[in-house]
Amino acid sequence: MPEIKIINPDTLGKPLGQYSQITRVKASEYVFIAGQVGVDINGKLTGDGGFDAQCVQTFKNIEAALTSVGAGWGNIVQFTTYLVHSQDVPRFMQYRLREFPKMFANGAYPPNTLLMIDRLVQEHLLVEVQAVAAL
Repeated sequence: MPEIKIINPDTLGKPLGQYSQITRVKASEYVFIAGQVGVDINGKLTGDGGFDAQCVQTFKNIEAALTSVGAGWGNIVQFTTYLVHSQDVPRFMQYRLREFPKMFANGAYPPNTLLMIDRLVQEHLLVEVQAVAAL
């Protein structure tokens, strides 16, 4: 089992959202999950194609990747998030406020870097999340 410590040291400012400043990990193996987007197993855009539906599917895809290697949300040590529109930042934060307490029941949220980019691999995609897990 990995030893994962999520830390917010007093020497750094309080996180601006549902994330922590540092993850300290002792593990025998790491899993790097490619950026996931809001398409289902058949490559079809989910729901109405809006940001919220894409966000839900993106995290479902990450969960499927974790499950495929015998891991779960507690194994996540870092996220990198890419958004196409800055107007979606509040929606992303609301998703995290609603869902992260279910995913990370201990309240220790992994570090997350949030980047605004011009576009993703396909024009209609609005959010992509890459993850690193420790086993």
